Amino acid sequence: MTLGPNWDQASGLVHGPLIHWAQSRGAALAIQSASQTLTFAELHAVVTERAAALTGQQDPATVLVDSSLPLLQRLVEFLGIIASGRCAAVADPDWPAAVLHSVQAALPVKACDTAPPTELTPFYIGYTSGSTGLPKGFKRHHRSWTESFRVCLQEFGPDAATCILAPGRDSHSLFLFGMLLGLWSGGGVIVQERFSAAAALETLRSGLTPSLLTAPSQLILMLELARHKSLAPIESVRLILISGARWMRQRTAELRALFPKARIIEFYGASETSFIAWMDSDNSTPAAVVGRPFANVELQIRQATEEANVGLIYVRSPMLFMDYVGATDDHTAALRDGDWLSVRDLGTLDAQGRLCLAGRQNRMIVTQGKNLFAEELEAVLEAHPAIALASVHGVEDARRGARVVAIIHWTDSSQAGLPDALQLVAWCRQGLEAFKAPKKFYLCTSWPRTAGGKTDHASLERSLQAMTLPAALEPPCLQPLP
Repeated sequence: MTLGPNWDQASGLVHGPLIHWAQSRGAALAIQSASQTLTFAELHAVVTERAAALTGQQDPATVLVDSSLPLLQRLVEFLGIIASGRCAAVADPDWPAAVLHSVQAALPVKACDTAPPTELTPFYIGYTSGSTGLPKGFKRHHRSWTESFRVCLQEFGPDAATCILAPGRDSHSLFLFGMLLGLWSGGGVIVQERFSAAAALETLRSGLTPSLLTAPSQLILMLELARHKSLAPIESVRLILISGARWMRQRTAELRALFPKARIIEFYGASETSFIAWMDSDNSTPAAVVGRPFANVELQIRQATEEANVGLIYVRSPMLFMDYVGATDDHTAALRDGDWLSVRDLGTLDAQGRLCLAGRQNRMIVTQGKNLFAEELEAVLEAHPAIALASVHGVEDARRGARVVAIIHWTDSSQAGLPDALQLVAWCRQGLEAFKAPKKFYLCTSWPRTAGGKTDHASLERSLQAMTLPAALEPPCLQPLP
């Protein structure tokens, strides 16, 4: 695929290369969903038409994408908005009306600048979960994502510029990034209105998408379906990019068996930072390691806890977000110090220069006067062959400060010989200090997830708190493990 000077001149804008691909690869697939396909020539035409309709209007500089549209049409709308020089805000189609109204009311009302967009023009407002219960908006300029695209191709190679399957919603910045990467690089993208493991595997087997961007929860569903149906290996996949949550590395060998020719990469980042660190997946690597920083990322560990060498992770790179949109009185909000930014994750650098993630600052539990990172214990529990998912919490305890409890979800609840609480405590103590082993276990059969596919720890925390209420008020959703 030849890029050439025209592409290079336009690549500073997220939508900029579309005209180059329309001219050089007009008949090639740009976006495909289950119901519609657009070539690059067709995509450029409809995006140009939408941008022209907005240009000259008195609409504000920020426009909310209509979340009632099908996904492919939402992408066209998004591109048309940013091609007009405006900023596109992306809502979740499943938000209740009251949440959507609150988000819309908080959008900037500044009039659109008539000057052509530059690399520093805001183009995107996405949303992540906030501690107040309302989504927290974060604003991006073009350069923060075009730099992410560039370093993605630099670190992961030419396979990152091939047609990509991004089987998630545009309201999740991880998947929107994958979709726009496919359009910016000219490889094209295939999307799903709602995730289907069967449809994803069928697409990957077709050979249309040598590249896959996915969350761990989606990969687990694909692996389970492939095992259940005894599917043959899929050899056309060359690159698998995993992010959005911790990948259970004990399943990497199973993943390699299903995709024997794929390079499997895990990367760590955040909505506010884009890429931070990455590594080739290896089940022998400790769970805390998330890899080395990307080529355009600098890291600092600033002391924040009594644990030796463990501190707040600060990042400096050209990929950082601009600022938040709406209220900022959120204890989960990022911390800024000049050019440096922290999303309140705690970690350290090992002797090999790899970033090791301890956990999120607001999930640290102080028990028996010592610090416990929930993520560390969750990784140990999820390494047990009978446990698919785990969520660790601290329950107030007058003697210990907090009593450590774990909520788990079985890999297969029908299998014989499931461990009891004492056996799981013994499992934890094999690799952890005794104080880190849970004092109580609960089973949850209907595991809650966020819109991005991550474990909804806040929902599970509320379920724990509800256990203290009179049973008549609400049937328990958690069951104590004997």
